[in-house]
Amino acid sequence: MSNLRIGLPSKGRLSELASELLKEAGIKFRRQNRSLFAKVSDLPIEIIFLRTDDIPVLCAEGAIDMGITGSDLVAEAQADVETRLSLGVGKCRLAVCVPDTMEINDPSELNGLRIATSFTNVTKDYLRQHNADAHVVPLTGSVEIMITLGIADAIVDLVETGSTLAANRLKISHEIGNYETILVQNKQKQHSELADRIVRRLEGVVIARKYSLLEYNIPRDRLADAEEITPGFKSPTITSLEDRNWCAVRVMVKTKQVTSVMDQLEELGASAILETPINNCRL
Repeated sequence: MSNLRIGLPSKGRLSELASELLKEAGIKFRRQNRSLFAKVSDLPIEIIFLRTDDIPVLCAEGAIDMGITGSDLVAEAQADVETRLSLGVGKCRLAVCVPDTMEINDPSELNGLRIATSFTNVTKDYLRQHNADAHVVPLTGSVEIMITLGIADAIVDLVETGSTLAANRLKISHEIGNYETILVQNKQKQHSELADRIVRRLEGVVIARKYSLLEYNIPRDRLADAEEITPGFKSPTITSLEDRNWCAVRVMVKTKQVTSVMDQLEELGASAILETPINNCRL
């Protein structure tokens, strides 16, 4: 029986993120000498290293069974694949950007303009939805300079911090959509049982990255108030201490809220408040 094939980006930051995520999920492999193939050590899985924007198409066509890529690339390729999991990394916005001296109050005002982008399909769909008949200039690579070069009046591009736009005296006119890194699967669902196991493993890592384990001691007569602050994923774990007037609490808390939660617990009378990172979980 053939192995399950997972496509990963062959280079760049997304390649590093995807490889790290798989290894944290116990899907371990070693890529040698920039090889395009690698085998997972203890599972019937092959890793295939590909261009990131080819992964949606190759997954839809069945050349690979699953793949990690950007949801923006899936939308642009109009690939008929199933999104199995959002991976919580690589978040960005696709936006219409114009010179900072230009005012576009409604997308319909893009009518008649030249728009440079590497996302031609997404851009054309957006223009159709807003009844704007603009000329789309298809380009690859950086498009921010195209307005200065006189190639375009506006651009459609991915935006993260906005610093690149500011450097080129551009601003966001309208956002088209929000995108992130995702795990996709071919709709024929070969090796479905193994694929589902991979999804569960990755899901455990993705969730674990969002949470910390918080432990603290609290007077028993303040426990109900403490549970209001830290309700947990389903409920906290409560343990009686030798002093019957006190109890210990273990609970999952969203990592970005930990500092605020610790402040509230301390004000309530909690002590020995400890945060522990969670590397993996099943919920």
